[in-house]
Amino acid sequence: MDKLDAAVKRLQTASEMSLYLYQKPLLLTYSGGKDSDACIEVAKIAGIPFDVVHSHTTADAPETVRHVRAKFRALELEGIHCEIAYPVYKGRRTSMWDLIPQKLMPPTRLVRYCCEILKETSGADRWIITGVRWAESTRRKANRGIYETNGSKTTNKVVLNNDNDDLRRVTETCASKNKRTVNPIIDWTDGEAWDFLRERNVACNPLYCEFGRVGCVGCPMAGKSGRERAFLRWPRYKRLYLAAFGRMLEEREKRGSYTYGWQDAMDVYRWWMEYDVLPGQVNLLEEDYG
Repeated sequence: MDKLDAAVKRLQTASEMSLYLYQKPLLLTYSGGKDSDACIEVAKIAGIPFDVVHSHTTADAPETVRHVRAKFRALELEGIHCEIAYPVYKGRRTSMWDLIPQKLMPPTRLVRYCCEILKETSGADRWIITGVRWAESTRRKANRGIYETNGSKTTNKVVLNNDNDDLRRVTETCASKNKRTVNPIIDWTDGEAWDFLRERNVACNPLYCEFGRVGCVGCPMAGKSGRERAFLRWPRYKRLYLAAFGRMLEEREKRGSYTYGWQDAMDVYRWWMEYDVLPGQVNLLEEDYG
């Protein structure tokens, strides 16, 4: 069985279990990237019912926003239900720019509240499809599987890396309806994903012509050089971050929180971009941010 056949079987199995456990079709979480596009095509080949949702992070590049809208228009013409989910925090609509002052710190590689709130809230009480692949990082290789059950606590997460019939028995006897995940292309390489999309004649996010990675503008996971290129490409986003950092400093002062030597928004920006570290900043993560 080749990798495409395996991915199709994974989705067909998960679809059957989703309809059994949730009485709902699989929900594909669409980021606007190539791996999400590949998952859509695999789901079509599998012949399964599925819905699609995109979490609007408020920090995606304009090209990504336009690509998502165009993709959803095409999918809806095929009869596939699509939805754009807008972020909510503590019962209110929010954005990256509102979260930074509330959290009293910028998002970092270690404290990724942005992903948790802006991207990962969709799919409650659903079985979701993601385009996670092991080739993307060693962390994903260690912590992500073909099938996952996500409990309310991280310690309750169950990861399975098999495609055999044991999955049916394990899943069907589980009474819990926690959020579940299937990652059908998890063992695909970058080259295999791109070859598949070319064979299917899929129009992907145009930003891949400029960047190897498509995500939020300013994402710490893109690295220093990646963020520098992004801010040169979209300078308005740099201004939005600086404005949010300024409000963050005002909020820290209002709450009596230590400012770690930051005098203004640019000081925060330089620390966040890892250009320099001011006295006291090494202990930033010791505070409790809600």
